[in-house]
Amino acid sequence: MPRESKDTIAVLGIDIGKNTFHLIGLSKFGVIVLRQKLSRGQLEAKLANLPPCLVGMEACVGAHHLSRRLKALGHDARLMPAKYVKAFLKGNKNDFRDAEAIAEAVQRPTMRFVATKTAEQLDLQALHRVRSHLVSERTAIANEIRAFLLDRPIGSATASGPGSRRQPSGCTTTCCRSRSPTNWRASPGACCTTAATSRSGKCQSPCANPPKRGPDMPACQRASVLDADKAEPFGWP
Repeated sequence: MPRESKDTIAVLGIDIGKNTFHLIGLSKFGVIVLRQKLSRGQLEAKLANLPPCLVGMEACVGAHHLSRRLKALGHDARLMPAKYVKAFLKGNKNDFRDAEAIAEAVQRPTMRFVATKTAEQLDLQALHRVRSHLVSERTAIANEIRAFLLDRPIGSATASGPGSRRQPSGCTTTCCRSRSPTNWRASPGACCTTAATSRSGKCQSPCANPPKRGPDMPACQRASVLDADKAEPFGWP
């Protein structure tokens, strides 16, 4: 059986960059036997010529793809959260010291590792992240538009329509909303107008029980949402 050399790499730490990768290799005694900077094209050729060893990387962009490639070459690739690697950093931060800290951290028996994701899992994760980003943008734009409307006498910033429980802004009483909200909800612009309530609080206007569409329909029922929104908001002259 061939004897292992003292320069044989047992643990390899890789600091991942956009175009360059910094490698620190440790022997089984913890001595640095490899210190090298490689481009993306040179990395795979270098790792293919190394004997199988323990490889540590931070779980960041591109780490899952590289981890799958290393496992195909026979290496034991493991990913770690960057916040757990920071404790092993010595001195001022640079790329080689980051790689050395990764090589030290991957040997810890209590280290928490990140599972290597497949391409399908990464696709699903990307879909959820893009959707979350679009939802947050939609919410921000809606809040911005509401702020613009509140600064101008255009109307109330809250929506009024078939899906809203708010009484249209043209209404001056609340009997349609409190007693029979289906009256104005079925006809979005409909509402009871002045003198629609009595002392008992019951709706006395013909709007309370409106007839079907036709020439006998009250004028307040024929009002449109646009006409209601054109009215001045409450509290404005």
